[in-house]
Amino acid sequence: MPNHIHLIWQILAPHKNADVQRDFLKYTAQQIKFNLIKKDSKLLDDIIVNAKDRRYQLWERNPHWFELDNNVTLLQKLNYIHKNPLQEKWLLAVNEEDYVFSSARFYKREDNYFDFLVHYEDVM
Repeated sequence: MPNHIHLIWQILAPHKNADVQRDFLKYTAQQIKFNLIKKDSKLLDDIIVNAKDRRYQLWERNPHWFELDNNVTLLQKLNYIHKNPLQEKWLLAVNEEDYVFSSARFYKREDNYFDFLVHYEDVM
């Protein structure tokens, strides 16, 4: 999606959700900001906040997250993620597996373009 991402991840002990989320958001925001600065992108103007502790804000302060503690909930969220690029407001692909940034390619075509993906059945 042009303005957000969806992730399903498994956090292993001794790591804590809050720490992993904080580090992920900080790292990715910095990398995106550095890339926008390097390219002198006008998109940088869209993330200026001039807050006391930062000049830019890429991610929402309180991102939504859900505990996926069973296969029913996991599959519901996975299907939502795969269908999201097809929604009328995005129209980023015709088929779920056609959206380049979707794990639907992994599940439907067995295309592991992102070599870090693991099938949910292998970790549940």
